[in-house]
This record gives sequence, C-alpha cells and structure tokens, in this order.
Amino acid sequence: MMLSRVANNIYWAARYIERAENTARLINVNSHLLLDLPKRVRLGWEPIIDILGNHELFYQRHDAADERQVVRFMVSEQANPGSIISSLRQARENARTIRDIIPREAWEQINHNYLQARELAGSSLGRRKRDDFLRQIILGAQTMTGMLAGTMTHDEGYDFLRMGRNLERADMTTRIVDVRSASLLPEMSEDLSPFENIQWVSVLKSLTAYQMYRREMRIRVRRPDVLRFLLQERRFPRALYHTICEVENCLQHLPHNDKPLKTLTALQKKVLSAKPEKLMQEELHSFVDTLQLGLAKLHQDISASYF
Repeated sequence: MMLSRVANNIYWAARYIERAENTARLINVNSHLLLDLPKRVRLGWEPIIDILGNHELFYQRHDAADERQVVRFMVSEQANPGSIISSLRQARENARTIRDIIPREAWEQINHNYLQARELAGSSLGRRKRDDFLRQIILGAQTMTGMLAGTMTHDEGYDFLRMGRNLERADMTTRIVDVRSASLLPEMSEDLSPFENIQWVSVLKSLTAYQMYRREMRIRVRRPDVLRFLLQERRFPRALYHTICEVENCLQHLPHNDKPLKTLTALQKKVLSAKPEKLMQEELHSFVDTLQLGLAKLHQDISASYF
C-alpha cells in the first residue's frame, strides 16, 4: 500500500483539476445564458458564487456581484481558494510532490496548464476573449484526464485519483441542481414561461450533459426529466449516481474499505429510492442537502481510512 501522504496528494490533485474545469464551465455557461434571456430577467452572477459556496467570502471583499467582479473573483483572485488559478496552483503543488508516481508527461501538462492560465487570466474579464480562455481551461483539464487514463498504471494510485475526480464531480452536480433550480424564474409570468426551457438547458450545459440528455430522453428539456437524468442516470459520467458508483469501484480495490463502503451504500440507496421529479423546490433543496452531507461523510471516511 502506498504512503498515505502520496495517496492524499493524488486524490487532491485530481479534485483541484476537476474543480478548475467545473468553474470554467459555470462561468462560460452563465455568460451565454444571460445573452439568451430577455433583459428584464435578472439572474445575474450571484448564483455562480452561491453554487461554489463562496457567498460570504465574496462579500467580505466586494460590494456588488456584478459581472466583472464575480469573473475576476472566480478566475484569478488569490484570496479565493476555489478560483481557477488557485485550483490549478494547488493541483500543480500536489502533483509536484508525486512526480515519481504520475507519468512525467502528466506533470508537464499540469505545470503548463497552470502557467498558461496565470498568463492569460486577465483576458477573461472582457467578453470578447473570455470564451477562448475558458475553453482552454476546460481542454487542459480534459487533456489531463485522458493522459492519466492512458499513461498511468491503473493501480491503487489511480484509484485515489479517480475517487478524487468523481467526488468533486458529485459535489458540483448537487450544487448546480440545488442553486440553479432555485433561481429558475421562481415567479414566472406567462410571457416568461418559454424561457424556462432555456434555463434548464443551461443546467444541463453546466455539466456538459445537454446532448447526452437529448440522446437518452428524446423529449424536450423538462425539469422532472433533467433532475432524474442528473441525479440517477448510471451511464452518464457527471450524473450523481454514476460518480458514486465509480468511487465504489475504486474502494473495492483497496483494503480497509468497510467504513467508506458502508457510507457509500447508504448514499446510493438514498439517490435511487428518491423521486426527485416529484419534489417541490423546498423538498428538493432538503434532499440535496442530505446528499451533500452524505458526500461530506464519504470524504471524511476516505480521509480517515487512508490519509
């Protein structure tokens, strides 16, 4: 069994790479969503802060959640540990300490991703170049995921990497479902009802799920079907149930897995036994809170067992 310090660094390197990609997706989708909605619909940029759990930190440093301040906060602000640059810097630092575990090409790619993002971060403030910058962040993270899958030995180290990636995805999926569903035109008038479809499309696009949803469902985008797809679909990589099943597969390869597997099995049962499409907004919020507590408990059990 590898050293707990090494396992911990692999796990967190994967989480930070995934976090940078997820943040880039959120900013990109929100930029496009605001262009698609009529000007009288004011969703703004505050939901992005709420999704990533940075509401209190943001308002300690900024007075208003306007586009420029939120984008800077989420892309490059050093005081925000969840910003894209902070996430890539922490991924780089974790990867630096395990260069003898991961392929050399993977370390070079992580280093390149961080240095390039730091150099170009300023271009994200203007809309003209923001899309290109965010696409480079996403492509860099996906390159890392593919490179590690294709060049790293699939041993216990790779299991810790997959666990970190999938727990980060699970956390982001629940956050997006919770916050985005709550901000979807709650007091919708008749003339705004057509735009509900646009916003549920944005929920799917935040997780790169739109095309796969249409392929699976073959119907128009509707709240009940989106919730069922994002929470319970086994075959889509960013659906909650898929991510925790991937964590289960990793744990089954590792020793001392009794406690985290017990927590994970209970979480799986909660996901599958629920009928999210029938939940009203307050009930959905409570259900997602329960899921997030389960994910936090699973992370704690993994940490206690291995790190």
